[in-house]
Amino acid sequence: MSNLFSIEIITSRIFVIRGKKVMLDRDLALLYEVTTKRLNEQVKRNMKRFPGDFMFQLTKAEKDELVAICGRFNTMKHSTVLPYAFTEQGVAMLSGVLNSDRAIMVNIQIMRAFTQLRRMLLTNKDLRHKIEEMERKYDKQFAMVFQVIKQLLEPQPVKPKPLIGFHPNR
Repeated sequence: MSNLFSIEIITSRIFVIRGKKVMLDRDLALLYEVTTKRLNEQVKRNMKRFPGDFMFQLTKAEKDELVAICGRFNTMKHSTVLPYAFTEQGVAMLSGVLNSDRAIMVNIQIMRAFTQLRRMLLTNKDLRHKIEEMERKYDKQFAMVFQVIKQLLEPQPVKPKPLIGFHPNR
């Protein structure tokens, strides 16, 4: 398979939105080598296959945040169309809707990428558990080391962005 299918590239196109790991319609269309419009047409023709936990449409605020965070979405900035986000199950359903050899091959790689992400998260939990066990075993002299390791394992908190402009209700 070509570099386009590498798990690293696919993993970089997976976002966490509304607490779910998802891929956007435009990224999936690129991987499946179809237009986003064509992909969304097929989805709309088969809406029964895509309940809310398989696919959802981003809100304007979510789209704007995505554009601000990721430079490759600058073309979405002025678009009035809100993108669709597909969960792992929604992506699996897409291969049946698109029904091509390429869709099947790409889908297999995407499923591998989601599995790899899940495995990495489990490994991180196991590592945290092992560190806590070691912390209980050893003296207080290593307490600082364990505290630093725990901080490295925790995701950094996201600071809320300050609002810019005049706000009369404040």
